[in-house]
Amino acid sequence: MTEFTQGAPFDTFGLSEATLRAVRNKGYEISTPVQAGCIPPMMEGKDVIAKAPTGTGKTMAFGIPIIERIDPESEAVQAVILAPTRELAMQITDEMREVAVCHEGVRLVCLYGGQPIGKQINALKRKPQIVVATPGRLSDHMKRRTVTMGSVKTVVLDEADRMLDMGFIHDVTRILDKIPHRENLGMFSATISREVMDISWVYQRDPEEIMVQATKENKPDILQYRIEVDAEKKVETIVRILEGEQLERVIVFCNTKGSTQRLTKFLELRGIDVDCIHGDIPQKKREAVMAKFREGGLRVFVATDVASRGIDVDDVDAVFNFEVPEENEYYVHRIGRTGRAKRHGVAYTLLSDFPSRMRLNDIERNTRNQIIPAQLTEDGHVVAVEKK
Repeated sequence: MTEFTQGAPFDTFGLSEATLRAVRNKGYEISTPVQAGCIPPMMEGKDVIAKAPTGTGKTMAFGIPIIERIDPESEAVQAVILAPTRELAMQITDEMREVAVCHEGVRLVCLYGGQPIGKQINALKRKPQIVVATPGRLSDHMKRRTVTMGSVKTVVLDEADRMLDMGFIHDVTRILDKIPHRENLGMFSATISREVMDISWVYQRDPEEIMVQATKENKPDILQYRIEVDAEKKVETIVRILEGEQLERVIVFCNTKGSTQRLTKFLELRGIDVDCIHGDIPQKKREAVMAKFREGGLRVFVATDVASRGIDVDDVDAVFNFEVPEENEYYVHRIGRTGRAKRHGVAYTLLSDFPSRMRLNDIERNTRNQIIPAQLTEDGHVVAVEKK
């Protein structure tokens, strides 16, 4: 596995003027390390397996070569990108449209569950060459024969570890088996799990293996605190920190839909602009809530882990773990919603019982994050305390 620690100028990759113009419009001249590692082999049609931290520019690492290789004259689907959640699929589509903006005739569609399938069928009638989708919804369209895979050359699995952990392995393999003329498969993942390696072994041929380590340059600048608090005082603690630290835009993560709803109601009673999303909320409402948060209309956004990888907001002041996540990786992805775009971020985890303390100790040890014990002052400021 080749490790990449530096980027390279975009104009050294042999990209078209249309792509270079779009990249410059986004304000970029130098690629990130994962882009430097992945763009050249994917431009050549090679298989790639890339391990890189969240927030290192993976979408453009596969999006640029996909758009470069699209034949805009063809009306067939030529590339498929699979993502584990609808939020991430929408985020990928938005970013790729920004790259494709100068390429006349290149069309994208985003397919995900929770949206009326008729609307998506109409979008497919516009003959997109690039399909971004969640595995379950793409499988539905393939069964209905509203999308055909016969001309697909490139497939990308984004957040491959998460997608396979969520139980999509059968959908993913079924989709890959239905693409007879695939030329290259790109797999992008924060971790290389056994399931990811199994897919690679079966479906890839001599893949280029790219690794990008978390460094000071690409690792978010996040100060992490653990705060001991009685269970019945958790809501009050969040409110005091919001006021004391003057936080204007935060995300609070809960483990269950019930906790999400209850916390949202409690914060509303305190006069705070808050809304939430979880799996039972209709997709249209979820999109509206996320858009309101992005546009600054909500001070607090409460969510289950379903949203933790799909929130594309660069200026979140802080993340709260109202409950300690059940998986180590959930913690990493939760706190990764703050400290983006080279800004300073803060994460607060509230602990009220022995099991949650043990879980956070395990997370700290296995993710190698430094989580500082802290307490609140009278005016709601958070200060570090000495470990006992």
